[in-house]
Amino acid sequence: MPETFRAPGNTSQKVATMQTVQTSLKLSIIGFSLAMSAFFAASKLAPAHAATANTAKRASAPVTITVDTTKPVSEITVPAGGWSFRNHVIPVLTRLGCNSGACHGAAAGKGGFKLTLRGYDPEADFAVLTRQALGRRVNPVEPARSLVLLKPTMAIGHGGGKRMEPGSLEYKVLSEWIAGGATPPSEGDARVMRLDVSPKATTLAAGAEQSLKVLAHYTDGHAEDVTRWVKYSVADASIAAVGEDGNVKMIGHGETAVSIWYQSQVSFARVANPFPHKINPEVFASSPRHNFVDALVLKKLQTLQLAPSAQASDREFIRRAFLDATGTLPTPREIERFLADGAPGKRAKLIDELLARAEFADYWANRWSDVFLVSSYKLGETAMWSFYNWIRDSVAANKPWNQLAREIITANGNTLENGAANYYVMHKEVTDLTENVSMAFLGMSITCARCHNHPLEKWTQKQYYQMANLFARVGMKNGTRAGDVQVYTNPAGEVNHPRLNKPLPPAPLDGTPLTLDAAQDRRAHLADWLTSPDNPYFARALVNRVWKNFMGRGLVEAVDDMRATNPPSNEELLTALTNDFTARNFDVKHLIRTIMNSAAYQRSSKPNEFNQPDEKFYARYLLKRLPAEVLLDAITQVTGVDTEFPGYPAGTRAVQLPDARVNSYFLSIFGRPPRVTTCECERSAEPSVPQALHVINGDTINQKLRAPNSVVDALVKLGASDETVIQHVYTAALSRPASPAELRQLQTMLQETSASNAVNARRQAIEDLIWAVLTSKEFMFNH
Repeated sequence: MPETFRAPGNTSQKVATMQTVQTSLKLSIIGFSLAMSAFFAASKLAPAHAATANTAKRASAPVTITVDTTKPVSEITVPAGGWSFRNHVIPVLTRLGCNSGACHGAAAGKGGFKLTLRGYDPEADFAVLTRQALGRRVNPVEPARSLVLLKPTMAIGHGGGKRMEPGSLEYKVLSEWIAGGATPPSEGDARVMRLDVSPKATTLAAGAEQSLKVLAHYTDGHAEDVTRWVKYSVADASIAAVGEDGNVKMIGHGETAVSIWYQSQVSFARVANPFPHKINPEVFASSPRHNFVDALVLKKLQTLQLAPSAQASDREFIRRAFLDATGTLPTPREIERFLADGAPGKRAKLIDELLARAEFADYWANRWSDVFLVSSYKLGETAMWSFYNWIRDSVAANKPWNQLAREIITANGNTLENGAANYYVMHKEVTDLTENVSMAFLGMSITCARCHNHPLEKWTQKQYYQMANLFARVGMKNGTRAGDVQVYTNPAGEVNHPRLNKPLPPAPLDGTPLTLDAAQDRRAHLADWLTSPDNPYFARALVNRVWKNFMGRGLVEAVDDMRATNPPSNEELLTALTNDFTARNFDVKHLIRTIMNSAAYQRSSKPNEFNQPDEKFYARYLLKRLPAEVLLDAITQVTGVDTEFPGYPAGTRAVQLPDARVNSYFLSIFGRPPRVTTCECERSAEPSVPQALHVINGDTINQKLRAPNSVVDALVKLGASDETVIQHVYTAALSRPASPAELRQLQTMLQETSASNAVNARRQAIEDLIWAVLTSKEFMFNH
């Protein structure tokens, strides 16, 4: 039967530092005031000098300046122009953890000293460091008496403990910046353009180490080695570990990414340690290749020495394909017809048939309704139906994804006539629109950038409010009917940056800004950028969502966490799929057809001795529990008894429900998303005690089995033999016949139960049989 359910200091330096502290305490108030007055005067003049210097620099050929943070401190000299507050002091404070969320970068700061989180506002940080606390944090007359040096070296008590040594590079930068006049940040400062990490990819043995090198390239053409000041993290701590200096050590087998963050720029390096398998290259050479997907999957598997599983049987394939593409089980007759077809291209033919079925439109309308949050939570019933029907009609017509996105972004008109316009009724705040559009269409969360520069991405607070300003001119007014709202474009309207208290030129995240007085429709400008074939995020996000539906895990996981510090498990494959999807005019059915026809999709879920540890490189099909709606519909299909949903006609399947608020205990406990936030995390496939209790003693399965006119009734009335009953149930639920051993065991059980004198004994025996199958892992999972 199927299975049921993570530095010592120099003594002379310390003495000298303490003597300096004692001298500083003897300063007169007058001398101190004069010193600070001179400093403030110099600070006010500094921006003009900086601007002049930068103008001269831009007028001449770019000068390459290299600061190498990996050299001994004695070999590092002050760069031309002096240490930059923006490009050197802020990175030092970040390296020391001073502006982290656990220290002075917290919302309320620490000890009356507040810095912006990871230095996202250098101007504000400069003011805090140089103007507050009577200017004691920075002393340009006697730099060594600056609190910014005394406290982190513990020359004076510091709640954050010792953060640096007096002879360190960080001390050198801070002290020499102060001694040089503590130049403030300027708009003319060079900015980090990109990060280059080397090696970008490397293969290491267990226990081996590799030092990474990171170069920051600036807008004025120079580059600096910032390896020492970069923040590193590793995606999978079971495979590798990385130290603060960028030294990577391999721990286990597999591949992982080392993320690199520096001044709101992010990059990553890959490190791999192949599994200790000796696999004949012929295994990979002879593995089926149906399209480009297979060549790229096998390339990764061979690199990591993970042998692919065999291809799935026809019975396994048809059940998998039906569930993944349409959310339904194949009927026994459909299985029989497919098995009888001897044509070599029958799987491709079946895929085409599934993509043309109404159930395909139902299933994918449900999937996209999750993404777009279709629900009566914010929409009236009529408006909800209008939005849902627009989505389903778009799926049925195979509307290109770029067209669907454009129609939502630029939607105007009556919400009952143009369902897409309901998107703006649901998201009336510009912050909601900015964040939901980014999540739904780009697969990334930029919510953090609403308050400060994103801590894990390159997006800045200014970029956030530039994008938000694209939605500033969306207007709405109520009509005469329930749910009737008119969405239109206002001729005026702006969103102010909360800190600058002024609007910024509206612009997509990486796009060209419009002028504030531009007459062009701002949403159309966003749509042009969003749906452009050159957009590096839009198509990748959709491809990743679809890939996960069929393969059990996104190439980027989670699918709505597509930040640069969360790279895909197979970059070549994601790029190839994205390029193909874009070249085919964003044809979602073509993408699905490509994935389903691949040998990678058609592999068995059974692991072999060489791929048991693999959960993300697709050496085998990954088991996944059926989504709540699909599982409920499958129970309905096998038992032959419809599920009643209040307010919906008989025969409505769970996957056809437009509203996530329809009352259903089964759907709720099995992870149906409430559609409150655009996050894949809303849908859960995690097992729980309520789930187990419900399938054992709950009403859903038991009431269906007891209902009149159920499949149990039919089997009893027909007088079907024990073997017929068993094989029908197995085929309808599992798409396979019972094995000889299962058949013998179950026949014995049916005979013994049926032979009792209890009333309805045979019916109860068949109910028990079907219950056992419906509560098994084999039924509740796609495999």
